[in-house]
Amino acid sequence: MSNYWGRPKLKIPKSKSEWIWDFIGYLCYFGSIIVLLYVWRTLPDEVPAHYNAAGEVDRLGSKGELFILPVVGVFIALFMTVLEKFPDVHNYPKRFNESNAEQFYLNSRKLVNQIKNICLILFSLILIESISIALGWGFRFGIWFLPITIIGTVIPIVFGILKMKRIK
Repeated sequence: MSNYWGRPKLKIPKSKSEWIWDFIGYLCYFGSIIVLLYVWRTLPDEVPAHYNAAGEVDRLGSKGELFILPVVGVFIALFMTVLEKFPDVHNYPKRFNESNAEQFYLNSRKLVNQIKNICLILFSLILIESISIALGWGFRFGIWFLPITIIGTVIPIVFGILKMKRIK
């Protein structure tokens, strides 16, 4: 069976690394929501709502704005989970063929899985950082958050592209 582009539809079981990434991503995501709900009554009316590139708070907002990150996170998780399930619609180089389709699909699906879970982890960290600052817990990423975010998202993409280049 093939799809619209004539690519084969394959049933490839989820790899161990995908299960681990999902576990970590969803654990962080749901854990941050649990923390938010647990401290909700103790949060001040104004909490950090935006950060500049140095990791400093440059805008305060109502504590209800803290739910924006989990809401955006759920949309990203849903969209990327659907994208994971259909690797045959991802973009591939011209050397893609039936003999290497499984390798391309698995590599591409793993990359989408990693990016999805990294987004969930980053949104969770931002949420925890905002809660921490609002409650004066002292936990701060500060200037390190932007480089961690960039490195944390770029490295899997680079490795995914390099792995894809090695597929014959």
